[in-house]
Amino acid sequence: MQTSLTNGVATPEAWQPGEKVIVGSPKTMAEVEKRLTEGLETTDWYFTVKDLA
Repeated sequence: MQTSLTNGVATPEAWQPGEKVIVGSPKTMAEVEKRLTEGLETTDWYFTVKDLA
């Protein structure tokens, strides 16, 4: 829970430090397009994960 609160992300069930975290879904199309250029791992427009490091 500390990781989620500190970094503004969500952690999957059974998450361990060093694994990827879930980034909240974008609110606008501009945010969707921005994510595609940020190097985040995007499965669909609403599901994005990233490393915390």
